[in-house]
Amino acid sequence: MRSPAALVLTAALALTGGAAVPGPATAAPDRADAGPAPAAAARVASGARVLAVSVDGLNPAALRRLGPERTPALHRLLAEGAGTLNARSSRELTITLPNHTSMVTGRRIDRRTGGHGVTWNDDLRGRTVHGAAGERVSSVFTVVARAGGESAVLAGKTKFSLFDRSWPAAVDRTTIDADPVKLLRAARAELVRGDRELVFLHLALPDVAGHASGFMGRRYLDAVARTDRILGRLLRTVDARPELAEDLSLVLTADHGGRGANHSDRTRLANYRVPFVVWGRGVTHGDLYAMNPQRQNPGTGRPSYGAARQPVRNGDLANVVTGLLGLPAVPGSEFDDGHDLVVR
Repeated sequence: MRSPAALVLTAALALTGGAAVPGPATAAPDRADAGPAPAAAARVASGARVLAVSVDGLNPAALRRLGPERTPALHRLLAEGAGTLNARSSRELTITLPNHTSMVTGRRIDRRTGGHGVTWNDDLRGRTVHGAAGERVSSVFTVVARAGGESAVLAGKTKFSLFDRSWPAAVDRTTIDADPVKLLRAARAELVRGDRELVFLHLALPDVAGHASGFMGRRYLDAVARTDRILGRLLRTVDARPELAEDLSLVLTADHGGRGANHSDRTRLANYRVPFVVWGRGVTHGDLYAMNPQRQNPGTGRPSYGAARQPVRNGDLANVVTGLLGLPAVPGSEFDDGHDLVVR
């Protein structure tokens, strides 16, 4: 049986990372979007679990600068998993909340072309994804819930209350805390307890440091290294439990990069280039573009959504997760909606 959704707000710190854009009118929370799964509905693959990690503001150039000595966990994921340091953010905006909404819905941003419509980047209480899109929008959380599974959202910024507010019947736990150590403890507890199919973890340290003292500066690089240590502790938790290592897949990406004062210029390579890595549970090691000739390595370019061969995008996360769990694609999604991104 599914447990009631619980919202735990343990901090009041919201750092926005870019100018806010007013959003459209609000719709009521979609409490009908999840519920008891019909008898014929898809079920989560036996034992399958996914930890989805977004490292806010992770410029892939930081990994090259820091090397495996200061970012051993991220380099391990790349060495053992299927990944690229040349994925793309959403094309319309390179700011936090719109890109994270693309990650969990598999949709572009622009509502006029079927996107989710979330263009603001503040904690606007009362707003929902459904209100932004002008229609009900499904998410990876609702797909998991319909299959009888559970999801948790652990985030470092209060703006992520948008997810619980939009899908209250599908997000079983939301913990928001600006303290990354507390989020680490919560994530480790979720992994060890082992009764949720999806844990979505947002780590904000690089973005916070970037806005405070400049992206790719010393404090920013230190924040990336500290984030790597958090990931390393999570990987050691997995390593210490063979049953967890057998069942768990990890998907890691970022909402945007950044260099200098901010990351709001959507046409700047340092802002729109992000990592994308899948690791664990049967994942094949390799470069995602070499493994997926139907995808186009964009070099330094910024392909449109109409390009015949698409790059790997952070919005692919939603349906990479559903595929790893043995579930159908998110209804209404666009990115990897055919589960064609090969990772194993």
